[in-house]
Amino acid sequence: MDLLNQAQEFEQRKFKFKTTSDRIVAAREAKELILSLNEIYKKKKDAKIMEVMKRLTAIKQKIEKRLKGVPLTA
Repeated sequence: MDLLNQAQEFEQRKFKFKTTSDRIVAAREAKELILSLNEIYKKKKDAKIMEVMKRLTAIKQKIEKRLKGVPLTA
């Protein structure tokens, strides 16, 4: 499956973002991969696909957490 290869390549990529724009692009790419894999998972119910989606979701959450930044306290 080409989609699983894309997901694996995304997971192995170095996540050193220079700009906020890079983080946004990576978060969107992760979301796109997760949604595409979810469509396949609905049909096949393969546990391997679910594991890949879980790992991608964890990466996406880390990226989004970094995007939100540190909240300011008064």
